[in-house]
Amino acid sequence: MLFCLLLCGFSVAAQNRSFEFYDGTFNFNLNPSLIIAVHTKPTAAEALNFYSQIESKDIQKIVSALQAYREEHHLNDWIYYQLIRKTAEEISPKAENYFGYTLYKWYLLSKCGYDARIAIGNDQVVFYIRNDEDISDIPFFIIDDKKYMCLNYHDYGKLFKQSVYVPVKIKIPEATKSFSYKVTRMPEFKPENYEEKEIQFSYKQKVYHFKLKVNEDVQKIFKNYPVVDYESYFNIPLSRETYSSLIPILKENTKHMAQKKGVDYLMRFTRYAFLYEDDGQNFGKEKRLSPEQTLLNKYSDCDDRAGLFFFLVKEIYNLPMIALLYPTHLTMAVQFDKPVGNFITYQGKKYSFCEPTPQSQDLKIGQISNNLKNIKYEIVYAYNPLK
Repeated sequence: MLFCLLLCGFSVAAQNRSFEFYDGTFNFNLNPSLIIAVHTKPTAAEALNFYSQIESKDIQKIVSALQAYREEHHLNDWIYYQLIRKTAEEISPKAENYFGYTLYKWYLLSKCGYDARIAIGNDQVVFYIRNDEDISDIPFFIIDDKKYMCLNYHDYGKLFKQSVYVPVKIKIPEATKSFSYKVTRMPEFKPENYEEKEIQFSYKQKVYHFKLKVNEDVQKIFKNYPVVDYESYFNIPLSRETYSSLIPILKENTKHMAQKKGVDYLMRFTRYAFLYEDDGQNFGKEKRLSPEQTLLNKYSDCDDRAGLFFFLVKEIYNLPMIALLYPTHLTMAVQFDKPVGNFITYQGKKYSFCEPTPQSQDLKIGQISNNLKNIKYEIVYAYNPLK
């Protein structure tokens, strides 16, 4: 019927499409002419054919709707990419035609200004984006001395064969921007999507109880999030509801404590309110949880505790801190007015050890585990509130 109408010269009305995106609804008009038939088997010829067809269509209304939604909701690139993924899914469902779905993701990202590329080989299509950051656990390609990170590596896993993929030479003029994995603002979620999680820990012979508001949507956001550099990792915030269920209570609990005792309280909260398990056992690979994921998950390791401790101290005391990476451990040190116990001197400032992960010893501020003494470390992140 659609073919007949087009052949007879009749126009087909654009379809209104919409889907929920966290606390909002994204709406766009889809002209049927934008639905390009694509073979399921990826080939460079088919990708070029898709591009030549869709370039002759008016997709600007969808691009403008995406950009307007991004501006209204202040989306970081990674969250914006989730919006583009869902839009591509509306146009060409992933389960029906993975190649078509990937082409729409690539084209929409490119039309939104990002330097995205596709490559094909081994009957697979890989999709990657220019990125200038230190990302350590996903494949990348170098084209004209520029680094491109693979955005769909997780869809292939062990079937991914980096050496077989050949880039498809398509250059979209407006696709010039580098993509960032930094998440400096969490999206808003519907309050009814939060659940209550009870946690507790003991401090100075007193048991403290917390009723956290947590949301499984956070897990979905970071499901395929790569291992980013420590500066990016340490500065991932909490969502508004989770923040409001935790930070005011911690501030209330520490308001009558001296600063060092308050930091000690936060250190022990991070250390003992959650169960420990190594990433290898928990996920089968290295995975850094955001502070909110650490609150949400049953288990977490030293990276996750360091990230949460950093966030809590920054929010409540905003003190200078450094992160120290040992061969098998990550820990923190905090700068006080006067150092406590063992300390690290970094750029002329003294930072006292604050261990946020359970150890065989009950370490106080200024104490470090015996098995880390005399072991070389690297300072992987330094936070200075004045900067």
